[in-house]
Amino acid sequence: MTRRLRRIITGHDERGRSIVVAEKPPFDLGTLHSMWVTDGAPASYAQDDAVEGRRVKLEPPRYGTHFLFFRVEPDDPALGPEEIDARVAQGFRAIGASHCRPDTSRSPHMHETGTVDYIIVLEGEVTLLLDEGGVDLQPFDVVIQRGTNHAWVSKDGRSALLAAILIDAEPRA
Repeated sequence: MTRRLRRIITGHDERGRSIVVAEKPPFDLGTLHSMWVTDGAPASYAQDDAVEGRRVKLEPPRYGTHFLFFRVEPDDPALGPEEIDARVAQGFRAIGASHCRPDTSRSPHMHETGTVDYIIVLEGEVTLLLDEGGVDLQPFDVVIQRGTNHAWVSKDGRSALLAAILIDAEPRA
């Protein structure tokens, strides 16, 4: 990651005054950097650290949220389609999201989550692939992702950095 990510966690002292409780790095899984997770709604102020000691999963807990940064890296041109698919599948397994890959016929990166996501492109350019069509994105473009099958693809062969807030959603009918 080219930028140093840090988490500043605030809270209250014994007098109820606002303070910085901790400064910590994100939980780092290579291209995914988990910043905070809430376990439900309404969220609790009592969590000291919502990611430390927790197995990072892509999707938030039921009624919860997951705030993360992620990198979209270009596929290695030296790898064949089967190798790329195997690596992507392993990545999704590592974040408890194998079930999020219902149809990868358009791209091995295709996935869908049971969430409403607010995604912001911070650095680089990506293409958001959908089952039908796609859209090119650049820094400060925002995507409201509503449980659709999609993939993020490096547009120019370079890495891109995105921020995302995933919010648990009702199952689609």
